[in-house]
Amino acid sequence: MPFKILISDKLENEAVEIFKKAKDLEVDIKVGLPPEELAAIIGDYDGLIVRSATKVTADIISKASRLKIIGRAGVGVDNVDLNAATERGIIVMNTPGGNTVSTAEHTWSLMMSLARNVPQATQSMREGKWEKTKFKGVELFGKTLGVIGVGRVGSIVGSRALAFGMKVLACDPYTAEEQIRRMGFEPSDLERVYRDADFITFHCILTNETRHIVDDNALAKMKKGVRIINCARGGIIDEEALFRALESGHVAGAALDVFEKEPVDPGNPLLKHPNCIMTPHLGASTTEAQVNVAIAIAHQVVDALTGGEIKNAVNIPALDPKIKNVIAPYLLVAEKLGMCGIQLLSRTPEHVEIIYAGEVSELDTSLLTVNVLKGILSPITEETVNEVNAPFLAKRRGIRFSETKTGDNEGYSSLITVRLQAKEEEYSLSGTIFPPKDPRIVRLNGYHIDARPDGYLVILRNTDEPGIVGHVGTVLGKAGINIADMKLARKEPGGPAFTVLNVDQHPNQELVERIGAIPQILDVKMVNLK
Repeated sequence: MPFKILISDKLENEAVEIFKKAKDLEVDIKVGLPPEELAAIIGDYDGLIVRSATKVTADIISKASRLKIIGRAGVGVDNVDLNAATERGIIVMNTPGGNTVSTAEHTWSLMMSLARNVPQATQSMREGKWEKTKFKGVELFGKTLGVIGVGRVGSIVGSRALAFGMKVLACDPYTAEEQIRRMGFEPSDLERVYRDADFITFHCILTNETRHIVDDNALAKMKKGVRIINCARGGIIDEEALFRALESGHVAGAALDVFEKEPVDPGNPLLKHPNCIMTPHLGASTTEAQVNVAIAIAHQVVDALTGGEIKNAVNIPALDPKIKNVIAPYLLVAEKLGMCGIQLLSRTPEHVEIIYAGEVSELDTSLLTVNVLKGILSPITEETVNEVNAPFLAKRRGIRFSETKTGDNEGYSSLITVRLQAKEEEYSLSGTIFPPKDPRIVRLNGYHIDARPDGYLVILRNTDEPGIVGHVGTVLGKAGINIADMKLARKEPGGPAFTVLNVDQHPNQELVERIGAIPQILDVKMVNLK
């Protein structure tokens, strides 16, 4: 059955053709649907492509029974209810790089217009005036530019400033100071930017920490005559506070492309302030940017739906491709350890500890942890569980989980241990990869073992006595169930032991009880790892 894609906002033809040419995909284009109509049909689709016009609300997502991916052709995902999508296991992806240059260049358009009063002078001339003295501007050369956020856009804006002979103060707590220096900027905190910058431009995301980062208090700390530019996100600047600072003359000018409320309320006083220039969210509105992000999201969605790489997902861990290639073989091990552990525990764990040892402990293990949780949850819930919603579903079930990293790898190049605890019961399993890419369970509650985490497992806790394997084999043989592999684990002769059998068919409950009735068997668990 082919995957069905719905494009609900205008998308360039180049991107539409990518969907049409992809194998096993069907695409429908229905632009401008009212919310109730979108909700009525969304259940028929596996993928939804939007720009900013379509609002993907929790109500629409609740009707999206087949939806696997929401692709946003652009940077922001403010129009998508991320929590609702994550809970349903729907991947939300964007295209953060496609409009980088356009947004950086628009920032410079506004900065230069602000410095030389270009919009105001244009309007004056249209009114038949020649007010040469009134619109005297300032040079950029020799001035200090404060850049708040030096990611994709901010770093480009800063590099252009160096070409203009400006000094660049960069404030970004998530970028190493050495990296900032390599860009040619001076690492700075907000206090110094506010104190020393002649121009300040914002290129950070909108969070609880950055909302109204520019308020009355911040504005009071800025140099008198400062000029402010925002092409990032509405809400970073308290617009009422900015108006007051413009009125007092403390801020010489402001240039805004984004606003707290869009479209802007006609009553917003900034609209009429002579020292504030504005554009209607045009940062990404170039022909090149629109084509770039449309083509990018088309490729990303096609790849994700057809088993390729998942890129730029905003609600699953993002890894460097080189790191992902290294940990890829361990993703299956992590999931199988979780699946096996929950079936041995036979109840919802209160706490799951994941211990990474050896080479794997030196990498970003976030995706491995997600796969452990996915393995734990899949056998115990009817909900779709994937890399997107596994942490959310675990927390909703009251499962606490933690990561520990250690150098003690017990002789293996890498080792993943999953410890599940519930009340007084606990199971611990360790897994690794044998060359070239052969997954193994190598520890079970402290016992050394070498079991394949595949298919159906019968896991026995038994006394170490002769004849047990024969008894179990006889019971399975009479039921027509073949033993594909068998591993034994003990710490000392005659003591407690574990036996792990890989079998070709799923033993029913009656058969499991018959095995458990064998006198030497202390406990028997049936584990399905398919």
